[in-house]
Amino acid sequence: VAKAIFNKYQDRFEGKSFLQNVRKMKLVKLQEQLLFDILKPANATYTKVSCVDEGIHEIKRRLRNRRVLVIVDDIDHMKQFKALAIKYDSFGPGSRIIITTRDQHLLKILKVDMIYKLPAMNREEAFQLLSWHAFRKNYPNEGYFELARKATDYCG
Repeated sequence: VAKAIFNKYQDRFEGKSFLQNVRKMKLVKLQEQLLFDILKPANATYTKVSCVDEGIHEIKRRLRNRRVLVIVDDIDHMKQFKALAIKYDSFGPGSRIIITTRDQHLLKILKVDMIYKLPAMNREEAFQLLSWHAFRKNYPNEGYFELARKATDYCG
């Protein structure tokens, strides 16, 4: 859902960044990626950050007045959010920050404006999703139908 929103609205912003799998990234690399993604059109050089505090300073200094769309995907700890220096006044007016997480408690701590809880898939939707990831089509290859059905039933 977050990727679809990003793809649909990214052209309306001065800068944009889709930070995927944040839980697996080191904080400094996360900061460098954010800076590179947003500054890329204006400055093709890669911004090297030596420590988290320097990264926070650079984000605040260089992105403060830009209207940006930032998607922070799969955040699992407050330190990741703090390292990105994201606050209400961090970016220019009209900026949008979208956070995806499995931890609802984190969203309460961050005092986000709105929470969208993705509804659970029904049995058929789950089966199709598994089929697309495993077989690159709506239904499993011959001989795998029953196994795929059992897998989706097991997952609930």
